[in-house]
Order: sequence, then C-alpha cells, then structure tokens
Amino acid sequence: MVMPIFEKYIDELVEKSTLDVPAWNIEKALEGKVAGWNYIDGCMILALLEIYHATGDEKYYEFADAFIDHRVREDGSISDYRVDEYNLDNVNAGKTLFALYDINGKEKYRRAIDLIYSQVWTQPRTAEGNFWHKKIYPNQIWLDGMYMAQPFYMEYETRFNDKKNYEDIFGQFTNVIACMRDPKTGLYYHGYDASRSVFWCDKRTGLSQNFWLRALGWYSMALLDTLDKCEICRECEKEYEYLKRAFVNLIDSMLKLQDESGLWYQLPALGGKEPNYLETSGSAIMAYSILKGVRLGFLPENYREYGLKAFQGICNTYLKERDGHLSLGGICLVAGLGPADNLRRDGSFEYYMSEPVVEDDAKGVGPLLLAYTEMRRLD
Repeated sequence: MVMPIFEKYIDELVEKSTLDVPAWNIEKALEGKVAGWNYIDGCMILALLEIYHATGDEKYYEFADAFIDHRVREDGSISDYRVDEYNLDNVNAGKTLFALYDINGKEKYRRAIDLIYSQVWTQPRTAEGNFWHKKIYPNQIWLDGMYMAQPFYMEYETRFNDKKNYEDIFGQFTNVIACMRDPKTGLYYHGYDASRSVFWCDKRTGLSQNFWLRALGWYSMALLDTLDKCEICRECEKEYEYLKRAFVNLIDSMLKLQDESGLWYQLPALGGKEPNYLETSGSAIMAYSILKGVRLGFLPENYREYGLKAFQGICNTYLKERDGHLSLGGICLVAGLGPADNLRRDGSFEYYMSEPVVEDDAKGVGPLLLAYTEMRRLD
C-alpha cells in the first residue's frame, strides 16, 4: 500500500498552508481570494481532525483548531458567514465545531454551532419539505446539499435538542429516495426541481439529466454520516433501518460500475463514452463510504477490498511526484446546475466534461484522507 507516501503528501499540504490561504482550496486560489467560511475547507479540516483521532498526532489538531479559531469570534459569529444566504454548503464546515468543542470546550464554538443551527431551522423548503440547496436555487434539492446539512442537523438534534426533529431528517431522505432515485440503475440524479420550472430539469419529473459521481458520493456520505450521528431509539428504529438499506443499495449499485483501476468515471453510468474520465474526488468519497460502512457493520467484511482497491487505484493513477513534491490530480474542480442565468450548467454530458480538472483540491484530498483514516483505524 502507499500509506507512508500519502502521509508525506498530507504533511506537505499542511506545511504549505496558512490560515487564510490553505494549499487545498484551489477555487479561492484561482479567484485570488483568501479562504473564508466554506464547505471546501470544511471537508479538509474535518478530515484533519479525523486523522488526529486515528493517529493521535497533535499537529493535525493544532492546525485544524487554529484554522477554525481564526474564523469564529468570541460571540460565536463567523467571519464571511451569513445565515440569510441560506446556502447549505456553508453548514458543512459547522461539523468541525462539534469535534473541536469536544476536544477543547471553547464556548465560542458552542455558540457558533447554535448560529449555524439557526440557518438549518429557518432554511427555505420545497413543497415536499426538503431544504432548498441555496437561496439562489429556489425549490431545488441537490444530492450535494444532503451531505452538507443533514449530518450536522442530526448531530445537533442528538446532542442538544433531545432528538425532537429526527422525523424531519428521516423524512427529507425519504423524499430524496422517492423523487431522485432511478429504479433501473439504483443511482440518484444530481438535482431535482420541485417547481419543474428551471431550464435544466425534465418538466415532467423535475430531474436533471445525469448521475454525477461526486454528487452520488456526497449522498452516500450523507446517508452514512447521518446514521452514524443518530442515537437509535424505539421511535426511529424503522426509519433508521430504512436509510441503512438505502445506503447498502446505493453502494451495491455503484460497485457494478467500479472500473478495474478501482476508480469510477465522472459520469459513472457512461464509462465508455469519450471523453468521460476516471475522477478522483468521487472515487475517494466512495472509498471512504465503503471502508466506514464496513467498520460500522452496515456492509459485509468482504466489501473492504473494494474500498481498498479504490484508495490504491487513486494513488496509483493520480498521486504523482514532481520536483520532489507530491500532487494529487484528476479532481473535478466544480460542477453544478444553473442558476437561471448560467445556461452552460445544464446538466448535460458535455457540461460535466467541460469543467476544469485540477490538482490538490480539498474536494478530492479531504475524502481521500477520510478513507485513509479508516485504513489507519483498521491497522
């Protein structure tokens, strides 16, 4: 395995990063901006906290704490974060606050958790009762947003709200299964417009055109991490088992499409169509989901080999050394649907192929680090 090489790569990224300019936030770097409060850094900081828990190495915790502390003020307000933007992506970084609060008990982190929860509780909803993905995407559910918000929502309800809104959380997943799952493939479409009015959706179903790998990965993590934060009780046992079956069924559907390399294609159901390509971030998320799913007992032990194959395949294919430094390639920088004034983002095959492929972005590095922490826990 390539574990020592991967450790060296992560250490290099941390060493090259500052609190305002992390080496893994390629979007902000291309924009020439400092990092604020965003889901990209949230992915990476959460992964650093997980590797700290898996290894006990204080340097990962120290950087993670300094990074979040730099953004959270004493009153719990957060620089560059606004509740009224109603952007589910911005909830994701809030997951780091639970982990840090448990370690160091900083009360400002607890106050910041409440602030982000106030967004969750007031987030606009579709007719079915699901959160809008963002205020600028009215009536839309994206698989991405299920990962960004639902594990945070579940952890808050479990720890601080006596599980009062479990039914709401389970209900939102049930709606996604009903509205966005394709019964033929077992895969989920990237987006759904409850109003059936946006230009990229099918006017009959409200669905986008394709199954996007990273969105499928985000959704697998949403199921897995939400279940992990749930405290099973008699009242929710049936719903818990329903979501667990949904997770297992999604993994089984994805494994049918795993390439011999261990990776999945950017559009996994269209693997033989040019110029579709093997993509790092979604493959890394699947590696993590499979390995953690086995550890939690959701998946049979023999599934571990598929997760290990994915991790090894990513490193063999895209982790390269150049001028004495390591770099991870094959990462789709970003992909989305709309908004209404951006007709290029129409959810077509051609659109997903048109987005930039970059190196060292946290959307690939963070999930691969999470998969690595599962391997370290196994050891």
